[in-house]
Amino acid sequence: MTIVSLLRAMIEEEWRLHADLFGGRRFGAFPVAVAAIAAGAFWLLSAVGTDPATIAAGLHALVGFFGLQVGTIGLVGRDAMRDVLGDVTLLVFSSRTLPVSWRRLLATFVLKDLLYYSGLFLAPIALAYAPLALTAGDGALSVPSLWVTLAGTFGLGVGLSLALVGLASRHGGLALAAVALASAAVLASGLDPVALTPYGFYAEPTAAAAVAGFAPGAVVAVLGIALFEPIEETDGRQRIGPLSRYARAIPDETGLARRTVLSVARSSGSVWKVLFSMGVLVVVVVALLAEMARVTVLDPHFGLALGTFLGLGGFTTYAWLTQFEDPREILRYPVAIEQVFASKRRAYLALVLPAGLAYIAVAALWLPPVELVVAAAVFPGVAVYVFGLTAFVTGLSPTELLFDTPLFAAFGAGLSVVAVPLLVAALATTAAPTLTVAVGVGIPVLSGLVGFALTRRAGPRWERKLRQ
Repeated sequence: MTIVSLLRAMIEEEWRLHADLFGGRRFGAFPVAVAAIAAGAFWLLSAVGTDPATIAAGLHALVGFFGLQVGTIGLVGRDAMRDVLGDVTLLVFSSRTLPVSWRRLLATFVLKDLLYYSGLFLAPIALAYAPLALTAGDGALSVPSLWVTLAGTFGLGVGLSLALVGLASRHGGLALAAVALASAAVLASGLDPVALTPYGFYAEPTAAAAVAGFAPGAVVAVLGIALFEPIEETDGRQRIGPLSRYARAIPDETGLARRTVLSVARSSGSVWKVLFSMGVLVVVVVALLAEMARVTVLDPHFGLALGTFLGLGGFTTYAWLTQFEDPREILRYPVAIEQVFASKRRAYLALVLPAGLAYIAVAALWLPPVELVVAAAVFPGVAVYVFGLTAFVTGLSPTELLFDTPLFAAFGAGLSVVAVPLLVAALATTAAPTLTVAVGVGIPVLSGLVGFALTRRAGPRWERKLRQ
């Protein structure tokens, strides 16, 4: 089987899988929804005075974060894939039955993801950026250039995530510590890390910038494929002593919340993947706001933005909390769906709140105490709202909203109601600092109450749907 035929088969497999789950037309309309949401976001950022160059820099940072998330396939075993998708055998897990090596399957799978997401997500985003680029006088070539560098940034994120997972699985924490020290040495040397990403080429389109920007992505991709080992069925005997004691401390009448926390702890990556995903988000937020403060007259409120993004990052944890659940299976047990959602909320808060507050404490290294207090006040309310909205819109199958156009639109609209005012407030503190901080703290309080109400309504709503 050649690489081309295998790649074609994987692309067809991906399309058929999502078309079967969501319907061909609904899935086919997904790029249109992405373009509409991106165009609205670009217009809003432009309306508040954000420079197009800053918007492009932020896009690259967010796409890199998305690539890191997609690359966490290294934290998902075949057992988890079966629980999410049912009795499905994907080609990437077929090395025992196909005359193709695991490395070749993984390399083709990564290439498939790069092509697939570049068309499904990144092309609509680049097209939505076109009016802004043309208005700023950047020229028509800036749009395909943006698409190429966004694709390269996505690939860099996927490859980096696989490489980190491979290093951690083979050599443990020492390898990751060595990577951290090497990264710190690069920063201390005065070398601009942005020049080692595709965005460096977008900002300065020269041959030297192209080599420096795209070569690291190719290197980490090869390294990640070489180091990564497939995760097979787990026997549930991972060492989780401290987490077991922590789970027993959770107030839980039914035991479902403790079971959920222990399921995440026993899964590939354990609870460290919660810290990893939120840590990447912190880095993206800090880098993006620092760049915005450098190139514009704005003085962003880091505490307000940090608390907002940490709360929004709770969606990934919700997906991990529900990845092993079969909603219809729950109907066999003497427990109401409402109790299941209540237990998921307890488990969610038990994982998300300590992780987020820990990162806010780390932010004390560069943020003043007042901004830390604001971040700590904003974060819990947004996190509770994200849980309630996700539970109400998607139930126990949050992965479906990634490609189901109506679900994606409903979730995006619900998220925008809270996220957009908070982010605008974070950018507008220069003009009215007291008012914007007051609004920024008040919105999460109200949204937290709304999230709690949505969680209570999610149980009856999804129990009715499941029984129908």
